[in-house]
Amino acid sequence: MGELALLGGEKVKTTPFGSGKRFGEEELRQLKEALEQNTLFYWAGNKVKEFTKKFASLYGVKHCVAVSSGTASLHVALGAIGITCGDEVITSPITDMGTVIGILYQNAIPVFADLDPYTYNLDPKSVEEKITGKTKAIIVVHLAGNAADMDTIMDIARRYNLKVIEDCAQSYMCYYKGRLAGTIGDIGCFSLNDFKHISVGDGGMLVMNDDKLYENALRFADKNYNRLAKDPMATRAIQYLAPNYRMNELMGAVAIAQLDKLESICKRRNVYGDGITKGITGLPGIHPHKVLEGCKSSYWFYMFRVDEDVLEVSRDEFSKALAAEGIPNSAGYIPICVYEYDIFTRKNAYPGTGCPFDCKYYGRDIEYYKGLCPTAEEILRTAVKITVNEFYTEQDLADVVAGIRKVSEYYYNRKNKR
Repeated sequence: MGELALLGGEKVKTTPFGSGKRFGEEELRQLKEALEQNTLFYWAGNKVKEFTKKFASLYGVKHCVAVSSGTASLHVALGAIGITCGDEVITSPITDMGTVIGILYQNAIPVFADLDPYTYNLDPKSVEEKITGKTKAIIVVHLAGNAADMDTIMDIARRYNLKVIEDCAQSYMCYYKGRLAGTIGDIGCFSLNDFKHISVGDGGMLVMNDDKLYENALRFADKNYNRLAKDPMATRAIQYLAPNYRMNELMGAVAIAQLDKLESICKRRNVYGDGITKGITGLPGIHPHKVLEGCKSSYWFYMFRVDEDVLEVSRDEFSKALAAEGIPNSAGYIPICVYEYDIFTRKNAYPGTGCPFDCKYYGRDIEYYKGLCPTAEEILRTAVKITVNEFYTEQDLADVVAGIRKVSEYYYNRKNKR
């Protein structure tokens, strides 16, 4: 396929990637209507209510609660199921801090389970190994639009009487064996920040079918005010501490317009991501982003792994060679596993206190260290991440595949000529 561009050859990608506008007249119309209400408070206006109703309908669930961010949605979910001091919550080590912030705010303990090497989602075997008498819940991160092994995880949760929260921040319209991710566990959580499939700048929501969880979540997101109470005096019958994570009417307005675009966005991303997999499957030294059988990914990004032994090239050099071909990428995803952050290795969530790790209600020793989840660490060491965008064209897809193939085949052939 010719000399690598990195070494002076012609690069594969010579045209710009497709682009487009995410926001337009639809959002402006909704914002104008919101402002004309003369209130931007979610309970007095109609936009947040309309949005949550539409999202619940799209996902086929009874209830949806809108909040100020994806991080807030996870914290609210933990509050709604009753996570508190000394509890343990099992989750993924490859995720955003937003997944674990709520655990710490509830003075609970994050416990990190290892991952499947090719889906990059929780390995059920590791999850079960991490369960103790303190475990109360599992936060399943559906990474990059790709569903985790929910049948096995739900079986584990039922056997150990654990609640399951699905972190779908990166996984709108992601299907697990015909069911939407976020509707399988007890609560599904979503993000509307500026780097997700749809955006209102920030924002998030929770979905659930259980009436009591809905009431708990609605209250926990709103300082524990009971907006459903018929007696106005009962609204402020505060039972316990809860934050203020309310979504406002301007965010709700933009969310309505964005929601109308969601299915087409995810459909285009699915075609693009699946196209990459089809184009690079079977390449020596390349492990495509694995989607479980019967599932459908909405590809927030695409991440493949480089087998450095097979190609006799480092992941970092492969990444540089691919970039030189005109294919933007990053070497890895997050730099290190979450448990390697200072907040965990130094147990410094609440400076100067040791809480929640040394909390008297916990009464156990827990350590966070490099090597805790070896598969997750190997994923980050060998992965190459490629951006996926609904505006990308068929030519863009062909060029990305050609770029990966060219770089892979170059290094494989070089090795075998020695």
